[in-house]
Amino acid sequence: MMFDLSGMTALVTGASGGLGSAISKALSAQGARLAVSGCNAGKLDGFRAELGGDHVALPCNLSDAAAVDQLVPQAVEALGGKLDILVNNAGVTRDNLLMRMKDEEFADVIQINLEAAFRLMRAAAKPMMRARFGRIISITSVVGLTGNPGQANYVASKAGLVGLTKAVAQELASRGVTVNTIAPGFMTSAMTEALNDQQREAIPVEDPARRDGQRRGHRRRRPSISPAARRAMSRAQTLHVNGGMVMP
Repeated sequence: MMFDLSGMTALVTGASGGLGSAISKALSAQGARLAVSGCNAGKLDGFRAELGGDHVALPCNLSDAAAVDQLVPQAVEALGGKLDILVNNAGVTRDNLLMRMKDEEFADVIQINLEAAFRLMRAAAKPMMRARFGRIISITSVVGLTGNPGQANYVASKAGLVGLTKAVAQELASRGVTVNTIAPGFMTSAMTEALNDQQREAIPVEDPARRDGQRRGHRRRRPSISPAARRAMSRAQTLHVNGGMVMP
């Protein structure tokens, strides 16, 4: 199903990365005007130029709580006074076994993957509730459901994001704001390409069709993130995009 997003505005974090760029391109193709955000200003500017149009780039370090709190107000101002869609896509990994994991490795992942999403949801809820319309979408992960050795911090952040989403969805539903998650399986992206063979083999459940996911649709029907992002705007749910890797 296609959605006409003409006249709507969106903020996408982690926009210049693999999944973030695909989601941003999909929203732009549907007519939305975007504020794209990321921590690498140069890369972000290049991606904004690639998108064309009158989209804006808003660099932000999601480990800086004060900067995160300002991101939504900056997006609202840059996008003409409103924000219709928030996509919490940015995320990091600091993989290590439990007995070797440092405090900062755990804290960094929780701060960027979970706390920043909470802060952005809280800020976005204000203009969305006033408008009595909004769509908040957060990218979680299949490992938030299954677990994964060596990723206790990442798994905790993604599982926490699912719980956060369920609570916020119930709070905002009566004001016309839907809050959803998309839980990708093993998607081809810079983050997964950085995994070594041992980490890949540790992924607990295989896709029965033995296919890696991708960021956009493909004629061979590999699981794709962009259609899921569009669909998540229509109802409250968690969409599992893993090709049958996990069947919740």
